[in-house]
Amino acid sequence: MAKAGEKRVQVTLECTSCKRRNYITTKNRMNDRERIELKKYCRWERRHTVHKETR
Repeated sequence: MAKAGEKRVQVTLECTSCKRRNYITTKNRMNDRERIELKKYCRWERRHTVHKETR
């Protein structure tokens, strides 16, 4: 977990079609308050899909 004063936090991205957690990335907590959605490559689906932030 992140410390109380840290601005950047580590988040896990989950594929919306296969439900696997494929990526770990960082986001700025001050600028992006909501969960992020990115279009990333899923190697199990073999195509680009939407990946959502998980808790």
